[in-house]
Amino acid sequence: MTDTDEQEYRPLILDPSDARDGSVLDGLRSRGDLEVRDLRERIRAEAAGLLDRPETGEGPEADRWVHYPWRRSLIALPGPRTLRLVRLDRNRNKLTRDEQDRLGSLIVGVVGQSVGHAIAHTLALEGVCAELRLADFDTLELANLNRVPATLFDLGLDKAVVTARRIAELDPYLPVTVLPTGITDEVIDAFFAGLSIVVEECDSLDVKLAVREAARRYRIPLLMETSDRGLLDVERYDLEPDREPFHGLLDGVGRAELNGLSTREKAPYVLRVVDAQGMSADAAASLVEIDRTLSSWPQLGGDVQLGGATVAAAVRRIGLERPLPSGRTRVDVERSLDELAVPVAPPAPDWSAAAAAAPPTAADLAELPVAEAVAVCAGLAPSGGNVQPWTITTNDDALRIELDPKATTAMDTGHRGSAIAIGAALHNARIAAASYGLLGHTEITEGPTALTATLHWGTRTDPDLARDLPHVLSRHTNRRPGGGVLAPEVLEALAQAARAAGGTIRAITDGLAEAATLLAASDRIRYLTPALHAEMFAELRGPQDDLETGLDLRTMELAPDELATLGVVGRPDVMARVHAFGGGAALGAYTLGRIRASSALLAVCFGFDGPAPGLTDYVKAGAAVQRVWIEADRHGLAVQPVSPVFLYAATPAEIAAAAPAFAPELASLRDRFLTLLAVPPTEAVALVLRLSHASPATARSLRRRPAGNRSPRP
Repeated sequence: MTDTDEQEYRPLILDPSDARDGSVLDGLRSRGDLEVRDLRERIRAEAAGLLDRPETGEGPEADRWVHYPWRRSLIALPGPRTLRLVRLDRNRNKLTRDEQDRLGSLIVGVVGQSVGHAIAHTLALEGVCAELRLADFDTLELANLNRVPATLFDLGLDKAVVTARRIAELDPYLPVTVLPTGITDEVIDAFFAGLSIVVEECDSLDVKLAVREAARRYRIPLLMETSDRGLLDVERYDLEPDREPFHGLLDGVGRAELNGLSTREKAPYVLRVVDAQGMSADAAASLVEIDRTLSSWPQLGGDVQLGGATVAAAVRRIGLERPLPSGRTRVDVERSLDELAVPVAPPAPDWSAAAAAAPPTAADLAELPVAEAVAVCAGLAPSGGNVQPWTITTNDDALRIELDPKATTAMDTGHRGSAIAIGAALHNARIAAASYGLLGHTEITEGPTALTATLHWGTRTDPDLARDLPHVLSRHTNRRPGGGVLAPEVLEALAQAARAAGGTIRAITDGLAEAATLLAASDRIRYLTPALHAEMFAELRGPQDDLETGLDLRTMELAPDELATLGVVGRPDVMARVHAFGGGAALGAYTLGRIRASSALLAVCFGFDGPAPGLTDYVKAGAAVQRVWIEADRHGLAVQPVSPVFLYAATPAEIAAAAPAFAPELASLRDRFLTLLAVPPTEAVALVLRLSHASPATARSLRRRPAGNRSPRP
């Protein structure tokens, strides 16, 4: 083998459909000293098994044979896009495909191939470059193998060649250029032309400064990693072309001044650059032994490999235009090991105190003044997230339920959900008043920012209303998975309950799978919209929280795996990342599973006059919702309200306000859901209820007790 052959680092890539390449390939195959491997079928099988696999546009015509002369090997591979797709699939979604494509356009130069070897190989390993340029004038010695992951077979080769060969065996399609002379004045401009980032890892202070001057001239960001205590320097000459080299640590000393200095005279500048005060004790102690008992600066292979990871992280930030200012930091493993701590498992939730709290019973009501008893019943009405968006007061003449505008949420478009809750509370109050012989007339008043439902005290009773009082007390949400068939007579009873309050029902019993898919997609949007996500998790209550508002976590009926992931999906940063790569289909799994495990999905609807319903219409519809829920409770059904993001958003502007990043998708989901329910344009949906036959709920959400109530005049 000639000297040229020994320094060969580029594999020969052959197209079997090309006549000239075909002839070369035939000649290689005829040799008896080559190992021949065909990896195409294996790699294509891997590609076929990828999840969410995009089309590469490559067929067999893109296949290539690759000859590695230094290995005496010939390998058949699919085309470059297929190879990259499969090899980098496990990057996802630490790096999304889009991010990989963006990073795959970078041209990175690495000067110095000791620490630089680990860096260049890591960049190639992660696929975060389109081209690598490697510079080093030195050859590999046995003493280098304490930190350079090469082999005895590589001794005597140029260090840059060793790196390039290793990268070629990882990805033969990745262009790699080697400068075996290292960085000199003659080649520095060619080396820097077109670079995206330069990584400087050489020993010579003169060359270090030359590289920085070129980086500043070409406005290229520069990175340097010094392995002791993981020292990383970032110099953003792309953003700060007038920035002084080495953060100004050389006090303006340039190459001309350095060229005239001896090694001893350069030492103070070197120590500034490497931060002598921040060195590890081992490295600092070794410093005084150099040229006496030590021949060179000590480095450990593990520290060097860490440097590769650190620089790769910085390259990713620059390539993805994420914040990375000029400066210096340390990734100090030894210090981290000094800070070892025993992890403490979070304590199991203690619900014992909460178990003692319970919703009011008939016996509890009997001990209260009648006005307070009626107010308590009103407050047992359902509301989105159990926010109880009302203020309930009584005086000698009436009970008033006033909208609390501060209790609204982003999904409570125009306070429509709050109006439904107030209507349900008013219906509860009428049931209780009928039981006490205090039933009078009601009125609803609304203004631009106000909504009040009033029950005036009277002397009437109503047996049909009064018979529902036990169900006012027992009605609750049950989110357990269920099933079973909803009998036609039960469905008719629910329809009659809605009609009694001027409403209708639209039921789905056979199309639950489609409904589940639509509602799960809406839930995904809820998770991925920051305001909706924050409100959703703010509703949840643990045993240490005030359980009189919000949703008692036990009422969510979460399976152990669902509960375990709550801490992950509850993180805004995680949801932002999921949104960034267009994922999150699994975020709707809870709703998907619950809807599928149901007997029916029921929309309580109401008609309206004019172009759109007003808040008074929604208050009246709230009575229909409560009547239907009470009737379902009478028949022993488990009931769970389902609130898609689009429930109260009726116009494109309202849909966009609820979930700005998902407006078109949300509008489509709304249209498809209303079509599935067969809701006509003259009706609006008050609430969607999931009905099933299920085991009893684990717990019930509590309510605030009304305050400041006075009984009616005798």
